[in-house]
Amino acid sequence: MAEAWQHPFLNVFRYFRVNEWKRSSKEGDVAVVMDKTLKGSVYLIRGSVSANNYLQLPRTSTQSLGLTGRYLYVLFRPLPAKRFVIHLDVTTQDSQVIRVSFSNFFKEFKSSATWLQFPFVFETRTPRRVLAGMAPPGACWTFLQLDLHDILLIYLSRCYGHLKSVKLCANLLVKNLYTSDLNFDPGITVSKAQGAKLPIIPVPREMAFPVPKGESWHDHYIHIRFPSDSPQATSELVWTNSSSPAAVILESVPQLPAHQVTLSKPLQYRMSPAIQMPRPQTSCPALSAPRVLSEASQSCQHSEGSCPADLSVCSRDSSAWVEASAVHTVVRDSQRLTHKSTGMPVALEDTGSHKHFLPDPVLRLKRIIGFGGHSTKWALWTKDGAAVVYPCHAVIVVLHISTGEQRFFLGHTDKVSALALDRNSLLLASAQVQPPSVVRLWDFPSGRCLSLFRSPMYAVCSLSFSSSGALLCGVGRDHQGRTVVVAWGTEQVSLGGEVVALSKVHADFDVQTFRVSLLDETRMASCGQGSIRLWRLRGRTLRSCPVDLGEHCGLEFSDLAFAQALDSCQVPSIPTLYVCSRNGHILEVDPQRMAVRCTHHLLPTGDPGPGITINSLSVSLTACAVGCEDGYLRLWPLDFSSVLLEAEHEGPISSVCISPNGLCVLSTTSSSHLGFLDIPSREYTVLACSHMAPVLALSTEQSRGQLATVSMDHTVRIWDLATLRQLYDFTSCDEAPCAITFHPTWPAVFCGFRRGAIRAFSLESTGVLVEHTCVPQPKGPWCHQGAIIDLLVTPDGNFLFSSCCQGSLVQYSCSNSQCHVLRVAANVVFQDAQPHPNTLAVSRDSRLLAFVGPSKCTVTVMDSASLNELLRVSIGTLDSLDSAVAICFGPTSPGHLLVSTSSNKVMVLDAVSGRTVRELSSVRPVACTSLALNKDASFLLAASDRAIEVWKYSTQSDSSSQVYIGHSEPVHAVAFTPDQQQVLSVGDAIFLWDVLATPESIPRASPAHDAGQLEDVTSQARGLPLQQISMPSHISTQPDPHFRPPEGTDGTFSASEEEGCCGEIHSPTELLKSPGPPVFVEKEPSGAGDKAWGAASSSWQYHGHPSTWSTREIKAQIPTRPDSYKHFTARYKAFMQAKNISCPPAGGEQLRLKTVVGYSGNGRANMVWRPDTGFFAYTCGRLVVVEDLHSGAQQHWLGHPEEISTLALSHNAQVLASASCCGSDAALCQIRLWDVPGCLCQQLISHHDSAVQALAFSPDDTFLVTLGDYRDLTLALWSMATYELVSANRLPEPMHGVAFNPWDAGELICVGPGAITFWFLQQHGADISLQVHQEPVPEEMGLAELTSLCYGAARLLYCGSSTGQVCVWDTGAGRCFLVWEADDGEIGLLVCSGSRLVSGSNTRRLRLWAVGAVPELQYKGSSARSTSVFMERELTLDGAIVSASFDSGMDMGVVGTTAGTLWYISWTEGTSTRLISGHRSKVNEVVFSPDESYCATCGEDGSVRVWSLASMELVVQFQVLNQSCLCLAWSPPSCGHPEQQQVVAGYSDGTLRVFSISRTAMELKMHPHRSALTAIAFSTDGQTILSGDKDGLVAVSRPRVGMTFRVLRDHQGAPISVIQSTYKEYVDLGVEGEDLWLAVSEDQRVSVWASNWPENHCKLLDWLSFPVPAALETSGLLPPSLATFCPWDLALLVYVGFGTHEEVAFYSLRQKQVVEKIMLPSCAMSLSLSPGAHLMAVGFSECTLSMVDCTLGTTQEFAGHDDVVHLCRFTPSGRLLFTVAHSEILVWEVLSP
Repeated sequence: MAEAWQHPFLNVFRYFRVNEWKRSSKEGDVAVVMDKTLKGSVYLIRGSVSANNYLQLPRTSTQSLGLTGRYLYVLFRPLPAKRFVIHLDVTTQDSQVIRVSFSNFFKEFKSSATWLQFPFVFETRTPRRVLAGMAPPGACWTFLQLDLHDILLIYLSRCYGHLKSVKLCANLLVKNLYTSDLNFDPGITVSKAQGAKLPIIPVPREMAFPVPKGESWHDHYIHIRFPSDSPQATSELVWTNSSSPAAVILESVPQLPAHQVTLSKPLQYRMSPAIQMPRPQTSCPALSAPRVLSEASQSCQHSEGSCPADLSVCSRDSSAWVEASAVHTVVRDSQRLTHKSTGMPVALEDTGSHKHFLPDPVLRLKRIIGFGGHSTKWALWTKDGAAVVYPCHAVIVVLHISTGEQRFFLGHTDKVSALALDRNSLLLASAQVQPPSVVRLWDFPSGRCLSLFRSPMYAVCSLSFSSSGALLCGVGRDHQGRTVVVAWGTEQVSLGGEVVALSKVHADFDVQTFRVSLLDETRMASCGQGSIRLWRLRGRTLRSCPVDLGEHCGLEFSDLAFAQALDSCQVPSIPTLYVCSRNGHILEVDPQRMAVRCTHHLLPTGDPGPGITINSLSVSLTACAVGCEDGYLRLWPLDFSSVLLEAEHEGPISSVCISPNGLCVLSTTSSSHLGFLDIPSREYTVLACSHMAPVLALSTEQSRGQLATVSMDHTVRIWDLATLRQLYDFTSCDEAPCAITFHPTWPAVFCGFRRGAIRAFSLESTGVLVEHTCVPQPKGPWCHQGAIIDLLVTPDGNFLFSSCCQGSLVQYSCSNSQCHVLRVAANVVFQDAQPHPNTLAVSRDSRLLAFVGPSKCTVTVMDSASLNELLRVSIGTLDSLDSAVAICFGPTSPGHLLVSTSSNKVMVLDAVSGRTVRELSSVRPVACTSLALNKDASFLLAASDRAIEVWKYSTQSDSSSQVYIGHSEPVHAVAFTPDQQQVLSVGDAIFLWDVLATPESIPRASPAHDAGQLEDVTSQARGLPLQQISMPSHISTQPDPHFRPPEGTDGTFSASEEEGCCGEIHSPTELLKSPGPPVFVEKEPSGAGDKAWGAASSSWQYHGHPSTWSTREIKAQIPTRPDSYKHFTARYKAFMQAKNISCPPAGGEQLRLKTVVGYSGNGRANMVWRPDTGFFAYTCGRLVVVEDLHSGAQQHWLGHPEEISTLALSHNAQVLASASCCGSDAALCQIRLWDVPGCLCQQLISHHDSAVQALAFSPDDTFLVTLGDYRDLTLALWSMATYELVSANRLPEPMHGVAFNPWDAGELICVGPGAITFWFLQQHGADISLQVHQEPVPEEMGLAELTSLCYGAARLLYCGSSTGQVCVWDTGAGRCFLVWEADDGEIGLLVCSGSRLVSGSNTRRLRLWAVGAVPELQYKGSSARSTSVFMERELTLDGAIVSASFDSGMDMGVVGTTAGTLWYISWTEGTSTRLISGHRSKVNEVVFSPDESYCATCGEDGSVRVWSLASMELVVQFQVLNQSCLCLAWSPPSCGHPEQQQVVAGYSDGTLRVFSISRTAMELKMHPHRSALTAIAFSTDGQTILSGDKDGLVAVSRPRVGMTFRVLRDHQGAPISVIQSTYKEYVDLGVEGEDLWLAVSEDQRVSVWASNWPENHCKLLDWLSFPVPAALETSGLLPPSLATFCPWDLALLVYVGFGTHEEVAFYSLRQKQVVEKIMLPSCAMSLSLSPGAHLMAVGFSECTLSMVDCTLGTTQEFAGHDDVVHLCRFTPSGRLLFTVAHSEILVWEVLSP
């Protein structure tokens, strides 16, 4: 009802003084003009872009018109051949703002919960009946009457409140706006109304249009009333005033009663809110002649609810009206089109076939990864304890513990804020956060919603059922923030009744938790800040009384629980109440006396400090569980005397709940983790973990079956698609990730960040492989300066593309793990784009790249290799504001490019010509932000706001879609899984959907699918909660951890031997792969104290014996690396080893390997030392280095094709065993047995197919045991006499270590997760069998894994654990009798001799323990105490301990760390001395002092190391933190005395630093560059420094003054790879100068300069540009561009790069041409020329080195490196050659020919 000042009507323009523009606003072309028809002033609004030309009331969106009139009258005229838009913001009674829009832009009706969009269609009775979109030339002034009350009620079921704002957009003329509660008719004058006595109100004078005398109002103007009040009119009537019979045309759109207006012209307007409906499969022929349609009665599938209607303008001739019932039928030939006026999908009947407009669902929700949303405190047990109920944003999930099956309750449209389940698990109550809060009651067994009602609270924060479910209480806040408590009666809901509001109370005290007593439904309790209150419900009155808290009145109480009682016990009406506080107090409250009975103050274990912050508690019959802010779940007895159990979580605990049987405790954390603690077994099981913020993007990987997601919580998470378990978690604290993509072949994932960085994470080493960071400089040419919008890798894996919000597109080479930048295109991608998937797309054949840009209205297609533009398609037009939102490629044939637009369409374009093939319209009112098309192009997915839309793409004639809901926030990305059987959608959570349909045949929905169905378009139009699809099928996500052998087998094998050539022995076929699945050995139930000893069955043994063990089968799973640093992981290398190397003839070698610098810290137990014989060996890459510790002389045992993982030395020191991992070319790992005295490999054996974790010799050296890693899962036993495989055993889980018993050669032990495994060798003649027995770790160690072991005195075994404990076992009795805390981290190494034990851990600590008293403790059994064990010494080294060897007295030893260092340890002196050291990261440069006394190296770790060239011992190290040192140069001999030698280093932050060698200090720091330095050199006099950076700039600086005096930009745009300076010895080169220097850039350009730096003179001598092939095809790493002056002829320049031929070119500076070429076997990665002889060293990506004699033209090849040989450097004399591959430095001696 309009307020008095608005009655009877209100002139809006006059009241708000539109002409003054103070309370209104205008934008664009808005003017006041004189209209001849109305004979007055009107407003003209025009412009090509409607959104930029408008008139708006009120001025700002924060203001409101506040007009409450029911009708809005708009007096306007559309401009001919133009489009217009009218926006109305209408506020409902519950303060929800709804946008109602009318426009001839729109082609169809669309709606959402907050938006109604009505199309305005013009129709004429001409051959061109519909003039779509544009207003016709004869457009008249229109009297538009909008019933705002009915519009909201019909379409959204909401109550009209008031009109908030109006926005009139171009192109139209508008006279005025009026509001009123009266229904005016403009065609009736006052006199006619009074004379005819009609109940019609004529328009007031100021609203009336002028009408010439004697003429009708309807001859000049149009009256549109919307919605109409005629209940019998058809939905769409088109009239003509000709003499022919009137035609009634009924279209197949949802209908409402139409709206009668008058018209006497053949011009029609029609506003048709048509809903996008599935079209019939068979086309219908047009009618031969217009005719009146007959009635029909036929049922069709539908759901309840109102439907949209059409807004029509038609003649008022009553003879033309046709009576229409609620059901309309169109009969066309043999087909019948039937639908009801409810607006539901209709069915098409054919005499020959029956096809449905509403097909069976394509998708079905299967799993959800997510927990919480609004809050993480809600998780409940079901009555039987078999399942838990928890919310995931807007979905309620029921998770069955045993099977992992999920069931869903769907219907909420916003996040669930509270849950309650009655005691019998029959009724479930849930509330959502959208104010005012809506509460739903569900039938829990069936999942059916019984009742939906609005609560009187603004937001509900807590719900609680009574035990019978007849009473529901809720707590929340009202609009003023006051606490409200409401009680509802729910007794009749299950019988079809309504929910009854019994009582509502406003409280001025805080209520955090509210509970109904389980024994008396009329009594309740609440707690909050300083308040504990007891409540009682009498009749319909709810009252409360406070509990006398005394001294505790100031506490903040967080949770409460009533004490439990047995059903048979006599208990008081109200049991004891337990209340917890945030400072650690638990109060026992006596409800009868309303007083505190006693108080308990809980303290952390062993901490007398402040109390525990308790967030939640739960009480059973015997115990109380509390969840604390420190992340601990603690279980206390009810007397709170001591802690029974503790379980630590990753974050603060939000809630705890004890299961009905009291055996499990459910817990939730604020970090979105859900799990439960099993009290009897003390095992904790994680049920759900998820991102804590919206998920932005996803990527899937096929070979490993993995899913990667990035989220606003700054994490990158990797999931297993089969089990949806989280595998990895990468966290970035500084910046948020926003884009993600897998590499198709590498075990790596690329991630883009909001600050412009791009990082590649290795899934094997879980580290960063490469990083491209944003350098803070304007318009940097090589990196992004803004947030990464999208990332993708071509399907063939050759290129990576990234785009950022600043418009840059970057192409990277993926030929190796460094991912070098190839090309940068600036300002090509739309710059205002927000980060979301599908802004980049690559065709499936990897040839085409498409993106949105350079403007939002264009899509560009490029060649993916060259980035040449092939096509540019304009999406927008002059009359349309369309822009591209997301893109994706279709199949290679026919070559479609799909583009979603801002006008809610998906355009299918031809990727070659750009023409539009077809358009798909979305039923959703928002643009699709992500697209996905499956491989066979049968289904198209789109992310549309909170829903997923699916089209049957393969059907050209059917553009209908299905919509699926469930997300409470916008869906950011959708994708098909690699097997195309499922769909992923991410937003608020990760949803996994099953694809139910196939393109050939869509199966009909079964009755099991009735619980969830396809979204009803009508319900969407009304804004009601949408129905969801069907429930997921039952699956098992927790595989049975037991196995069963195949039937009919006794578990035995007979091994046949097969020997290969060259002494290589492979395992038999039967042993190479186990015939059955992995097995797990499980002890059968036996009597107390009985031991189960027996032979392992199935693949655990070779000959079966009676056993008390059983095996059961499980499904094979993708191996996951154990969380233990003991496991070896080979460093990732993107190369292929050279298969054929032509070795030089014996005695004719030009090189001899002299020294290896470094130790492989990546290996495990890869160092051996025998003090009595002096034998000392370690590994570096794929080399075994045997070194004399006294002289430093080295021997190098070469033969392994891959990186060596571990070593073992026989007890007699005669045999060394080494094992390498399995490469890409080999099927099995190599294990080499070396004859130590002869220094030769005497045997090669192989059996494991991934990597060898550990090696061990038996005490008598009769056997060798090899343990496979977590992927191999085998234990093999070899005979050292025959080198034959004796036994191969499949392991159920990864083992961390193995060792033989030194006192018994027939016993060996493995350690692993939660158990120790004993193996016993049983020999019967020539047959050997293994018997196995397992013992679990003692309970004192909890869930720790055993990670290391060593034997001590007789029968004693020491084992280290992942939690830092050491346990001691009596191997004879098979029991553990002692445990002590030895470290804070994982103990990966134990060495024992006599009464001393050494432990090493990943905390870098090495500790010496006195264990002399341990042998006596084994006889004390459980009474043994660890106080007799004490620590003697402790040393902290530079990395985690991976290898160690000590003498028999444990006084001295050698220890290796992951930092690549070998230390000499002296426990007597308590010192550690560095023996072997090297770079742990990549080495970037090697330089030499002029006198060859020193050399210097620099690395990615920011270190500069100076070495003594004679001994290769480290002299000094300069370290710069958080930077990479990329280039290095040594000062020339002319700069001064030897003691004044300097080294200059360039760093990744653009700085250079000058270090003094004699003073071992930094002398100068300069910052001449904005980007990373890539090359640096001294001038020949040492007074000038030349430096080049990644941007291609060359800076010339003087270190003495610390200034840069010249910058050369000739190479700008490509990184500088080489700078070299030498003396200018030739005067015939045509220029003056003392220095001759060159610069090389990665774009294959070389510049040669002559300079005289003291005089600031520099002149270009020559410029070389080497051709780049049109189609670059490289199988490995992209080779660099390298050049150097020829040392034996400085007028020659030697160049190598990538071109059409692999060759080295010699260019003459005199002749200005290439004078010689030397062909190479492949692309060169490094180059160096010897100053002493005409020799040239070339390194290759195949890990080989070639020595070329330039005089003789001969070439020799050498192997030894484990990676790309990216660096070669001759010493100044040419006697030594240094080669570098990653961190390996090999020093070669150059031999005289």
